[in-house]
Amino acid sequence: MANVQSLAEVRAVREPGKRMRSRLLDAAVELFKAKGLTAASVAEIARAAGAYPSQVTYYFRTKEALFVEAACREVLYVARQAESAAAGATTGSDYNRRLVETVVGSPGLALFVEALSLTRRRQDLAPLIERTFERLHAEGDRAYADARRARGWTGPEPTATVARRFWTLALGVALREGATDATVADAAEEMMALLRAAPVVRATADNQTGDA
Repeated sequence: MANVQSLAEVRAVREPGKRMRSRLLDAAVELFKAKGLTAASVAEIARAAGAYPSQVTYYFRTKEALFVEAACREVLYVARQAESAAAGATTGSDYNRRLVETVVGSPGLALFVEALSLTRRRQDLAPLIERTFERLHAEGDRAYADARRARGWTGPEPTATVARRFWTLALGVALREGATDATVADAAEEMMALLRAAPVVRATADNQTGDA
């Protein structure tokens, strides 16, 4: 019983900390989207979260570390939204388009691109970026494998390769969009063209609607 109480006490200490971190991340991501990394201050983030500035530094050390964690969390949300949007697609091309239109132009992807640039100067933040890529690729692999099984699609490449290509193209297109006068629609069409140039998905005899 003593051990159970000890675990309960540890949990009681940890849970408020988790909630505060989540509130700070929620407040930070909205301010970073609206104002950018430089203009959003630690004091503003803390005020929006109902916290003190010292709690930002306690949980995240620096505003840059908070930014990277918020951006990583946000791009994972974008990935889940894209998976949900593509769930009802019956053809490979429709599946790709739903993914692309959800991801390209999303504020979460733009934040993640900025976080990648920041991490080049802050290598201490690189492990979080690496873990996020691992999750993006793993979840993309799983989602695409599930879609292929459900619809009877086949293809010449492993689903893990397809998932990695998707995110590589998405990040490249987002980087170009942010650095040029290309519109979101232009960027989406560019990515669709690049996906069409990849090895196609083929349907089985029972499901002839899977061509990408």
